[in-house]
Amino acid sequence: MFTGIIEDLGTVSEVKKDGGNLHLTISSKITPELKIDQSVSHNGICLTVVDISGSDYTVTAIKETIDKTNIGDLKKGDLVNLERAMKLGARLDGHMVQGHVDQIGTCESISEEDGSWFFTFNYDSTLGNVTIEKGSITVNGVSLTVVNSNKNTFSVAIIPYTYEHTNFKAFEIGTKINLEFDVIGKYIQRLYDLRV
Repeated sequence: MFTGIIEDLGTVSEVKKDGGNLHLTISSKITPELKIDQSVSHNGICLTVVDISGSDYTVTAIKETIDKTNIGDLKKGDLVNLERAMKLGARLDGHMVQGHVDQIGTCESISEEDGSWFFTFNYDSTLGNVTIEKGSITVNGVSLTVVNSNKNTFSVAIIPYTYEHTNFKAFEIGTKINLEFDVIGKYIQRLYDLRV
């Protein structure tokens, strides 16, 4: 379980394919505090640390994760939003984030307005996921509030701190992003779909 508050912006130092799996080695300032078998969110994807070497650590993504997220697009030098699992009893500064990506979205527009940025994303609404105005959404692991909600698009406002300390600064029109929709909304949608 995570909060969507990014701790560090890691850098991909190696990408290695192994059968259907993908091994990612990440360089990060949080590496010395990690341990083998620990869960870390990578652009919103919960992955397990399998190796640690100096300031680098390695995680493995299986085919299911590769198929349902943007992790297969990562290459050496890319920036990755990182967050360790939340601690019980600590402040919950973002919202409840599971680290299970629901689907991929695409950056549709970016605009700068008075020192902040507005990003609009589109997604396939036929998969049953929804956003609501002022509701929570996780974009590449970042906990955000929906500013503008439509059937298959939504917008978020990004303050300068978030822009500088996450990989939002690397987004362009067409960038694929990982989306985790609000868990309460997902349960309500599921119940609605099962109504008799």
